[in-house]
Amino acid sequence: MSHKCGCQSGDAADLTALAPVLEKYAAVKGSLITILQQTQDIYGYISLDAINYIAERTGIMPAKIYGVATFYAQFRLQPVGKYLIMLCKGTACHVNGADMIEEAVCEHLGIHDGETTPDGLFTLNNVACLGCCSLAPVMMVKTTDGEETFGSLTKSSVRKILDDYKAKSAQEG
Repeated sequence: MSHKCGCQSGDAADLTALAPVLEKYAAVKGSLITILQQTQDIYGYISLDAINYIAERTGIMPAKIYGVATFYAQFRLQPVGKYLIMLCKGTACHVNGADMIEEAVCEHLGIHDGETTPDGLFTLNNVACLGCCSLAPVMMVKTTDGEETFGSLTKSSVRKILDDYKAKSAQEG
């Protein structure tokens, strides 16, 4: 279920994997960011159910937890696709065609920054800098297995990369 805040919540969210994190940090003053980071590491994003559970266990108001989660760009309140595309928009990438690369991704996948494809495969996130300026323009694709960085991108190389990930996903079943 999607809420006004954009958070997702399910009817039967399984938050058992979060229990050890809260056992360790619930009573530790100043540990909210650590709890949120670990929640996102476990689930891939921070759901409304997780926010409410964290609030119950820590005594911190849900509104405050939501405020922290929305303040920091590192936190996601929506599930991301199997492949999280992080497109660098830093100065070097901008000067070397990051907007053109974003246009190619958007056209090829039918999504915009912050969106996920309907099949749940890809999410596009523009980021301030990936630290690979000599390879500009650059994008990184994160998966559960790790991440790959692609540099010196062109519209056609981006389309091929995305098609390769689609094919890989189809092979995996």
